[in-house]
Amino acid sequence: MSNFRKLAGLGQAIWCDYIRRGMIDSGELQALIDEGVLGITSNPTIFQKAIGESTDYDEAVTNLVAGGTHDAPAIYEALAFEDIRRTADAFRPVYQRTQRRDGFVSIEVEPALAHDTDATVARARQIARAVDRPNVMVKVPATDAGLPAIETLIGDGINVNVTLIFSVDVYQQVIDAFLRGVRKHVERGGDPAGVASVASFFVSRIDTAVDALLEKRIADGKTHLRDLLGRAAVASAKVAYERYRQSFEAETFAELRERGIRPQRPLWASTSTKNPAYRQTIYVDTLIGPDTVNTAPPATLEAIRRMADVRATIREDLEGERQVLARLEADGIRMAEVTEQLRVAGVRAFAESFDRLLADIRGKAKTVAAGR
Repeated sequence: MSNFRKLAGLGQAIWCDYIRRGMIDSGELQALIDEGVLGITSNPTIFQKAIGESTDYDEAVTNLVAGGTHDAPAIYEALAFEDIRRTADAFRPVYQRTQRRDGFVSIEVEPALAHDTDATVARARQIARAVDRPNVMVKVPATDAGLPAIETLIGDGINVNVTLIFSVDVYQQVIDAFLRGVRKHVERGGDPAGVASVASFFVSRIDTAVDALLEKRIADGKTHLRDLLGRAAVASAKVAYERYRQSFEAETFAELRERGIRPQRPLWASTSTKNPAYRQTIYVDTLIGPDTVNTAPPATLEAIRRMADVRATIREDLEGERQVLARLEADGIRMAEVTEQLRVAGVRAFAESFDRLLADIRGKAKTVAAGR
C-alpha cells in the first residue's frame, strides 16, 4: 500500500501542490490519482512556472493569438481554466468516491484583488461560473478584505480554499467566517453537503522567518535558544489544529453536522523544506491526523513515498509545542508580528508571480505574432 493511502487511512488527504499541462497530457496526473493523491492545488507562482518556463503551452498560445486573442489576462484565463477543467474532470471519480470530501482542484483569485472585498467576490463568482465544475475550489487569501469575501462566497455555495494563513488567531477568524457562511447557505435553502472549504495554514515560511530571528539571538550569545530552531512552524500548526477541534468537535457545530455540513478542514501548505538541514518530510510526518489535508509539491511527494513511519502525530506533545511558542514570546519574538509580515509578504509574492506570468504570456504572444 502506498504511503498516500496509508495517510488517507489515518484521516489525512494528500494533495499535489503543482499543476502543468504536460502532467495531464502525459498521464502523470492520472498516475498520481491511481497512487492515492486525492486533490491538487495551484497558485500564481505555480502557473508562472508552468506557463512561463515551459513549452507546454506554446501551441495553445499560438492558436489563441491566431484566433484574435492578444490580451495577456485573457490568454492566461483561457490556458488556466482549461487546465483546471481537465484536472477537475480527472479527479471527478475521487470526488464521487469520497462523497464530495476530496477530489478538489484549486485556482486562485488574482492577487491584485486581495485587499478588495467586492472585487474578490465578483471575480470568485465569475471563476466558479466559467470553470463550471463542482469539484473546483476558488482560493481567497485570509486578508482583512478576504475574510468577509470568504463568508459571502461560502454563503453562495461556492467552494473556497482559504490561503495565506500563518497565525492561529487569523485561523480562528477564518473558521468563524466559514461558520457564518455555511449558516447563510443553509438558511437560503442550499445543499448542506454541497459546499466545501479548506483553510490553508502555511507552515515552512514560519520557520524561515522565526529561525532568522533566532539565529541573530544565538549569534549574540543566547545559545539556550538553539533547541527552538525549526520548531515554530509545527508548534503553530498543532495549536491551530486544536482550534479546529474546539470549533468543529464542539456541541455548537453538532447541529450543523447533523444537517450534513462538513467541517472546514485545515490544510497544511508550504510543506516543502526550505532549510536543507531539516528532513524533507518535517512538515508532513509531524502533522498527520484526522480531518487534515497536506498539499505537497512533487519533490515532497517523492519524499512522502519514502517515509518509513506513517502514524498519527498531530496531537503529540501538544503542551511542549505550546511551550515552544511561549518561549519565543518570552524572548521578544512576537508571533503576531511575524505572521502578519508573512501574510503581507505572501500576497506581494503571489502578485509579483502573477505579473511575471502576464509578462511571459505577452512575450510568447508577441513572438507568435511576429512569426506569423
